[in-house]
Amino acid sequence: MITELSAQNFKSWEDTGKLQIAPLTGFFGANSSGKTSILQTLLMLKQTVERPWNWEGIIDFGDDNSLVNLGSFDDLIHGHRRDHPLRISLSWKLSEELRIGDTDEVDTLSFDLSINNNENSVSQPVFNYRVDEQRFGISWDSQGICWVSAPSVPNLDATVFRCYGIHNLYSDILKLFSPLQTCFENLFRSIRYLGPLREYPRRHYAWQGKHSPGVGQHGEDMVTALFSGRIQLRSLDEQIPKWLQRLDLIDSYRLNPISETEKDYEFLVRKYKGGPEVRLTDVGFGVSQVLPVLVLCYYVPEGSILILEQPEAHLHPKVQSELADLLIEVVKNRRLQIILESHSEHLLIRLMRRIAEEQISADDTAFYFCEMNEGVSEIEKLNVDDYGNITNWPQNFFGDEMGDLAAKTKAEMKRRKAGKL
Repeated sequence: MITELSAQNFKSWEDTGKLQIAPLTGFFGANSSGKTSILQTLLMLKQTVERPWNWEGIIDFGDDNSLVNLGSFDDLIHGHRRDHPLRISLSWKLSEELRIGDTDEVDTLSFDLSINNNENSVSQPVFNYRVDEQRFGISWDSQGICWVSAPSVPNLDATVFRCYGIHNLYSDILKLFSPLQTCFENLFRSIRYLGPLREYPRRHYAWQGKHSPGVGQHGEDMVTALFSGRIQLRSLDEQIPKWLQRLDLIDSYRLNPISETEKDYEFLVRKYKGGPEVRLTDVGFGVSQVLPVLVLCYYVPEGSILILEQPEAHLHPKVQSELADLLIEVVKNRRLQIILESHSEHLLIRLMRRIAEEQISADDTAFYFCEMNEGVSEIEKLNVDDYGNITNWPQNFFGDEMGDLAAKTKAEMKRRKAGKL
């Protein structure tokens, strides 16, 4: 589970500062305020880790087929300032304790990365792993030679492996760095991402017996995940209908084979108990948009990290509120970490209510408000007390509702007065 994250000189962020990342973390704010960019730092590292083994790059800025496409170094560096480094730092809890060299067993690791720009490409990345107070990392000398530094080990030259590891022939160095690199890779392989624009429902779905690590970044692998979940004896067929009923969207669903080979299916839903079955394409659009969220929450292994962009998209306000309860349930019962970007006032207010009702503690949540000020993103952590109150509610957080009501009343009085003249 990620516990801290910070970025410097990344897109609209000059400096995010150290952000506490809780089991349930939400980023709120206006459009183009920098919310999504914070999530993209993690997606950039994830796609770097998941590159094929023979990929020789340093960090993957992505392309049209990636989780995120950031273009070039010049595109993403804050203010297009070529002489400024890109910096990312994070800390995370390990699934099991780790011992490196002569250190005591630890359950938390930290990682710092700094990347410079050389002719619009990555040059001489510097990184450090922090284990308690000890550092294991690399640096560069004036001759452009990469050196490894670690406690009780003399500096040795090495070759960088992407932005988080090394290639080295010295066995004592590999013994130190291999576990750290493995922990880093395991962290980012545990992340699943669902973007804000989910795939439009289809009249027919094909399943070739394959398995999927998630539902795809647009929900395109949702049906594959449903079949995979059945094979792996996961609880999807129990949990998904329960939540669809609770969200008051549909009563039930089934995947009906439409060919003898049972490779092509139609997704049939029943709107209400005893009602007729219709295809997913023939019910409200919101059903197809929330289904990937539900499937992902119950399909991924326990302990996974979910990054969700606008999980409430195309949902009625009541359903947006109920969605907050889904997130709380999987955080508590499946030990998932949820990091989301949202515009939903209803979702946040339900979370505040559940804190007051002690369904989730304030310590297990972290909410942030992002805004843009003269081209630079700024962030403020919302202070939530044990009763679910936000003590530093930003002005016009979700628009100016009271201002609109006052203006409406003023317009009404003006029209009534004019009518009497």
